Amino acid sequence: MANVVRAALVQATWTGDTESMVAKHVEHAREAARQGAKVIGFQEVFNAPYFCQVQEPEHYAWAEPVPDGPTVTRMRELARETGMVIVVPVFEVEQPGFSYNTAAVIDADGSYLGKYRKHHIPQVKGFWEKYYFRPGNLGWPVFDTAVGKIGVYICYDRHFPEGWRQLGLNGAQLVYNPSATHRGLSSHLWRLEQPAAAVANEYFVAAINRVGVEEYGDNDFYGTSYFVDPRGQFVGDPASDRDEELVVRDLDFDLIEQVRTQWAFYRDRRPDAYEGLVRP
Repeated sequence: MANVVRAALVQATWTGDTESMVAKHVEHAREAARQGAKVIGFQEVFNAPYFCQVQEPEHYAWAEPVPDGPTVTRMRELARETGMVIVVPVFEVEQPGFSYNTAAVIDADGSYLGKYRKHHIPQVKGFWEKYYFRPGNLGWPVFDTAVGKIGVYICYDRHFPEGWRQLGLNGAQLVYNPSATHRGLSSHLWRLEQPAAAVANEYFVAAINRVGVEEYGDNDFYGTSYFVDPRGQFVGDPASDRDEELVVRDLDFDLIEQVRTQWAFYRDRRPDAYEGLVRP
């Protein structure tokens, strides 16, 4: 029997407040469950606007603890209700002065499996993230969930191949990449980088982008979220570049073994020759 996982992602417009934003994602998740999805992921800092377009101390108020903050607690309840694995990207505060761009991973029974903290933190116009976030310090965990082995890589991380590879070495079958990127900056890369990472590392990738223009800047988030398979092919069509959308796709995890046997990239790696890659 084929090992097919029905997976979902949400690209959403900002509602104006956290309560309604969380409520909207709850309804999307329930609809995904009605369609048979067993895993779902949301966009970068999904319960807030992309406040990193500005550098203002008021935006530290969006941060909350993980896993004991209100949003992750609510998502744990939702996972138990729907029976889905949920990837929950939020602004995490660990203690005063220690904040991270984080994604919690919740299993289908509502248990908290752990979190990924974004490693690569941009500091360019419209993306002033170093003002808010410390670099991630938890490595590249892969979570053993009810649907398989799930990893997370967040937005700007996707430009760095090393983390994609480490997730593959750690056993990932599906990597969620929640993002917030706008048309004028990197839209030509959006359909290149994640498919290339899926091919190079021979797993599925869920690429999620926000959509619309928000109140703290003129970034035009262009959606176009998608799933891509280990051969670099889109699984169904990408989402709209203008509208909010729930995307549900069937992912045949048996394809991972087929591709790894055919292409043998992991067999032919040469870590003994890569020493120069990690020199300062």
